[in-house]
Amino acid sequence: MYRAVVFDMDGVLVDTEKIYRKCWKENGMSIGIPEAQMENVCDRVAGGNKTSNARVFKEIMGEDFDYLAFRQRTMDLFDEHVEKYGIDIKPHVEDTLRFLKEHGVKMALATSTARTSAQQRLDSVGIAGYFDEKVCGDEITHGKPEPDIYLKACGKLGVNPDEAVAVEDSVNGIISASRAGLCTVMVVDLINPNDITRERAYKTFYDIEDICSLFE
Repeated sequence: MYRAVVFDMDGVLVDTEKIYRKCWKENGMSIGIPEAQMENVCDRVAGGNKTSNARVFKEIMGEDFDYLAFRQRTMDLFDEHVEKYGIDIKPHVEDTLRFLKEHGVKMALATSTARTSAQQRLDSVGIAGYFDEKVCGDEITHGKPEPDIYLKACGKLGVNPDEAVAVEDSVNGIISASRAGLCTVMVVDLINPNDITRERAYKTFYDIEDICSLFE
């Protein structure tokens, strides 16, 4: 029934969402934002891009909040962490990608991360070669939760959205993929399922390998 899978990257393929969260919180707490408030912010910005996340921060912190400077400091902290400790692949990712490849399933990436950084992360964990196409955050105007990135990924793969499965871990990503018309699956990372994900996701899994059941 399904001919393709379109994957989010951070928190789905590579274990970077916990690093982002650590850096957002560390930065926020350094200027007096309570940890509980930063946890809420992290849930809301996960999967989003620079523009959508700016709206979240200004809504919570006020219109005068200098989001771009705050974001840059967070990204600097992220880069420092990665340079020191590296990036890990999520459990069972390579087995899952290998299974899909062996079954002739087309695969694309749909990530809010810019292409240069996304390519570096995929290369660092050895999985870049599995993907037929990639659409990255600096290549689209309207990021998640808008559907554009998933529609573009399906177009590049040459499949209709209803012929593709989307694999996501964030609320923004799940909204994006479901709006685009893909069969949307949540693989839980740091964000727990909620009313929005339960309404929009066809399945919720706790292990990415479980998506293989949709192709057996």
